Amino acid sequence: MATQVMQERQLNFSPGPAVLPVPVLEHIRDELLCLPGAGASILEVSHRSKQYIEIQENAKASLQRLLGLDDSYDVLFLQGGARLQFSMVPINLLRGQPAPAQYVVTGSWGKNAVEEARREGKVEIVYDAKETNYDRLPLASELSFRDDAAYVHITSNETIQGVQFPSDVDAGPAPLVCDASSDFLCRPYDISKYGLMYACAQKNAGPAGVTVVVIRKELLERSGEDLPGYLSYNNHAQADSMWNTPPTFAIYVLGLVTRWIEETVGGLEKMHQRNQQKAALLYDLLDAFPEFYIGHAKKSDRSLMNVTFRFPNDALEAAFLSQASKHGLTNLKGHRSVGGIRASIYNAMPMEGVQQLASFMKDFATSNS
Repeated sequence: MATQVMQERQLNFSPGPAVLPVPVLEHIRDELLCLPGAGASILEVSHRSKQYIEIQENAKASLQRLLGLDDSYDVLFLQGGARLQFSMVPINLLRGQPAPAQYVVTGSWGKNAVEEARREGKVEIVYDAKETNYDRLPLASELSFRDDAAYVHITSNETIQGVQFPSDVDAGPAPLVCDASSDFLCRPYDISKYGLMYACAQKNAGPAGVTVVVIRKELLERSGEDLPGYLSYNNHAQADSMWNTPPTFAIYVLGLVTRWIEETVGGLEKMHQRNQQKAALLYDLLDAFPEFYIGHAKKSDRSLMNVTFRFPNDALEAAFLSQASKHGLTNLKGHRSVGGIRASIYNAMPMEGVQQLASFMKDFATSNS
């Protein structure tokens, strides 16, 4: 039965909820009916039980090791996805501050974050790639941050447009806030450069339902006592992410994913190498057939997570998607706002899956050029 199910699995290039590591899925399957020592499924146990508290503590400890966190940072497990963080960040860090927040807008999600921040205080847009349809990142000479900014906000990887910061941004004295939702744990970080990093898990670190917030503890002091309870980072930190019932199953899976990165992959440096190798397979094809596969992002700013391109005409795009599906290559259609093709090759997408897509793309281009 298990063999049959595996044969039915297709290669899922969805931008999220996205592919999970097969060993993690097998682990979930084996424990789903009864969590060892709990007498019940992980879906049924209390978040106050000894078994669940150990799961959450282990997930937190794994993230601390992977990210190299010291005692000056806390890890929160929240809900609401990046959408809620677009509001929680300014509610906690901008409201009542004398200086504005500064935003670097490199795609659709950064644009959405700005719209929410403006509800809470003054916002300055340092850079906006709208004029080039968000196909590139800013040059260093195009960025100028205030030392007294309430914070500087970036989106490390724009899922829709397929542009990604390849390394950590230096915001100077201002706290750097990063929406890392679609490339979380894809590479090592110099975490000392960040005041706050947030990521919904369903793209690269687990299933939908949990959002990770890594926050420098000194920033918790900005959470005003007049905030609605759930919107206060400090409340969640004081309650060890149990101010309300946490998303227990999603945190359980996230812990399995982080353990997979640690024990099977070998850490974030190894993960980064794998991701670079996978992305190179597809970008080499775009470069080999530049008039056929028309990449969206500038070469220097291409994402390791989301490879975006289009065709010379709609007929070729339709044929590509149809034939890809017949080869078991699914969820390749680009976001409705930009069209084209988007291959999301997150951490859990195996090299073999990308190789199959690359082989199909080469054959398709050769047959239709």
